[in-house]
Amino acid sequence: MAKKGNRVQVILECTEHKDSGKPGTSRYITTKNKKNTPDRLEIKKFNPILRKMTIHKEIK
Repeated sequence: MAKKGNRVQVILECTEHKDSGKPGTSRYITTKNKKNTPDRLEIKKFNPILRKMTIHKEIK
């Protein structure tokens, strides 16, 4: 049997996009080590709809 790792897939969603009123969403899929970072991720990523770098937070 393969052992289970601590790495899980998470979805990051833009925080500024909802306030802009533009249609669509900016989401990224990445992985994180839940043992090293138990809290939610917060990373600056590019939002192609707003055409600028924005903060993307982990959603459940």
